[in-house]
Order: sequence, then structure tokens, then C-alpha cells
Amino acid sequence: MKNVTDNAYPVTPQIPIPSGFGPHTTAREVIEGYQLSGKVAIVTGGYSGVGLETTRALAEAGATVIIPARTMGKAQSAIATIPRVELEELDLIDPASIDAFAQRFLDTRRPLHILINNAGIMVPPLTRDARGYESQFAINHLGHFQLTARLWPALKQAAGARVISVSSAGIRFGGVDFEDPNFEHKTYEKWRAYGQSKSANALFAVALDRRGYAHGVRAFSVHPGRIITDLVRHMSEDEMNAATSGPNAKFKTPEQGAATSVWCATSQQLDGKGGVYCEDVDIARPVPKEALDGTIHVSSGVFPWAIDPAFAERLWQLSESMTGVMFQP
Repeated sequence: MKNVTDNAYPVTPQIPIPSGFGPHTTAREVIEGYQLSGKVAIVTGGYSGVGLETTRALAEAGATVIIPARTMGKAQSAIATIPRVELEELDLIDPASIDAFAQRFLDTRRPLHILINNAGIMVPPLTRDARGYESQFAINHLGHFQLTARLWPALKQAAGARVISVSSAGIRFGGVDFEDPNFEHKTYEKWRAYGQSKSANALFAVALDRRGYAHGVRAFSVHPGRIITDLVRHMSEDEMNAATSGPNAKFKTPEQGAATSVWCATSQQLDGKGGVYCEDVDIARPVPKEALDGTIHVSSGVFPWAIDPAFAERLWQLSESMTGVMFQP
């Protein structure tokens, strides 16, 4: 699929609607009144933390939810009481595992109405996959890029699908280093690497929405909010103490954290929209210019390097090159 320069593509403004919801809204509140019977969703990481609450909300509204899981025993225990959930094996750091999972789904010939790319890792010690790629970029972005590409026929088949890319306020740590994404020529910095992967998640939604528009596939990126989940397992005690103290130490519950993903995946308020970064169950505002030069600190909003269309296209080309995977028209 070549670069997209279709002038007919309607760019959605990166400004709040406003939605009428807010930071304390839960996933159940967002989806109240929606009936998803007959809809099929895939939620990566859908058996833990925010992902589990995302699964629960979609399934209780009637959707069939497929959870790709690396740890099947943990997943089986977590979803035991949730209806209409199917478990499948998948390891996002293994390209062969991604292809096998996607092919099993395609073989069912079901359309895919909702894909929520939720799974991820945060600030581990330097680890590389079998290709030599830095693990946060490989799992958080490249794995989901490949998964979405392989599931593309099912997304188009849905005739109205949504793809949700779970990003983070970690975008503040920086954008994608297109010259050295794998820290081969610079010292590994775990927070810089995390920020890069989360900025990539947001940029992926920008480029994917432009490509999916003609096929009825819309894409959004999401900051779920600050939530204490298993994702923090690589943080040191000092880092945890710093993160959980001070005036900005405001946390959401997993149910509140799932709300923005569920809203982006289902809300009629977003019909005809796409390619934007969302938080607190609304489209986020761009951060003010004073935040870019460090004059002020902001706790919300999206940084320009995470929604820049030119960066999004450059990342798309880089992702195709690194994975060897291309989306089929």
C-alpha cells in the first residue's frame, strides 16, 4: 500500500468534541445502552488490567471478544466469569506467532469489527527480539503493526471497523528516532524507548486512519490515564515513589482507564471521525507551545510529534521495512 495523499480524506480536528464524559467515567458508563450482539472484537492484553476491563465492557454489551494471550493459564483464570470470550495463543514479539494467530482468525471467515491494540511493556532493561529490535518498539508498535496488517481483510470485511491503538502520556518522553529506533548507536534509555514506542502507537493511528477511510476502517489512539497495573513491574522503588507522590499523582481505576478505548471503539459520537489522539473519553487538545520548551508542565494533551502526518508516513515506511509486512489494498 503506497503513501496516501487522497485530498478527499477528511481530517478530524485534534480538539475536544466535547463528549460529555470525563476522567472519572467508567467503561460501563460509556457503553450503556449500546448493543454489540453480532460484533466481533479482538483485544490484545485483554486479560489483565485495563485490557481486562475493556474485554468485560465489550462482552457484557454482547460482543464476542477474542483475547490473544501469551500466558494462557493466567488468561483463563482472569476471564472465567466473562461471557462470549475466546482465548488464542499469541506472542507479540514473535512474528511467526502473530501470523499464525491472524491466520486462525481469518480461517473462521468472521468480520472483525473492533481491534484494540492494548498489550504492551514498559521500561524493561534493554532486551532485543530475535531480529535484534529493541523490545518496547518491537512489542508495543511493530507487533501490533504486523497484527493489524494480517487482520486487514477481516477489518475491511466488517464494513465499518475501528482500530484502537493504546498509547500513553509517555509520548512526552519523545518521538520516534527514525535513524536509530533500536538504540544501536546511542545508549539505551528505558523511558526514552518507552516514549518512542507510545509515540509510534499514536502515529500508527494517524496513518492507518488515512488508509482505512475508503474501506470504512477508522483508527484512533488512546491515552487511558495513569493506572497502577502489572505494567509497572519494571519500575524501581524510587521510580514508583516519585510517580505516586506529589500534586500530579492522580490515578484512575482500571474501569476508568478502559473507558476511552471502549468509547473510541463504539461511540456514535465518533462516526465520521478518526486519526486523532484521545484521553479522558474525548479527543485531546494539542499541548500548548509553552509545554514544548519546558516553560510549563502539562498533565494532559498530545505532543506534536505523536500526531504529525509526515512523521506518521515515515513511520509507516520504516515499519514495513523492519517487519517485511505490507498492508494489502
